[in-house]
Amino acid sequence: MSGGSGQLRWLNVEEMRAWRAYVVGKALLDAQLNRDLLEAHQLALADYELLVRLSEAPGGQVRMSALAGQVASSKSRISHQVGRMEEVGLVRRQESPGDRRGVLAVLTNHGQEVLRSAAPTHVRSVRDNLFDLISDQERLVLAEVFERVVSHLRGQ
Repeated sequence: MSGGSGQLRWLNVEEMRAWRAYVVGKALLDAQLNRDLLEAHQLALADYELLVRLSEAPGGQVRMSALAGQVASSKSRISHQVGRMEEVGLVRRQESPGDRRGVLAVLTNHGQEVLRSAAPTHVRSVRDNLFDLISDQERLVLAEVFERVVSHLRGQ
């Protein structure tokens, strides 16, 4: 779509090349990062991302609804994911103090240990499969482009 102007603007050859490279590259990169974490730590990439978000939060805890927003996921998907992670002791849920309707996801000591162990594997994989393949300038452009995309989509 053309952002509301009424006239559809098809992608030109260069835009299609960029779009297809992004779609396939993102899928392949996510699959490789996931594979590396699963093989070395039996930890899915999506679970790793939640552990990181919790580890960066004050007290290692985040409201479930906020956590869903941080990782661009639905509340129901996060609830299911946290439930799976709770079963293996990576996180626990607790009632939000002062708000009985609010539920917090809380990083456990075991979750911290797993994250500490998995982080070097993940960073090495990100470097090997993305950042070591691009220049410093390309890294800056990548950050600027996706910060703009995130800002646009979150602002809608």
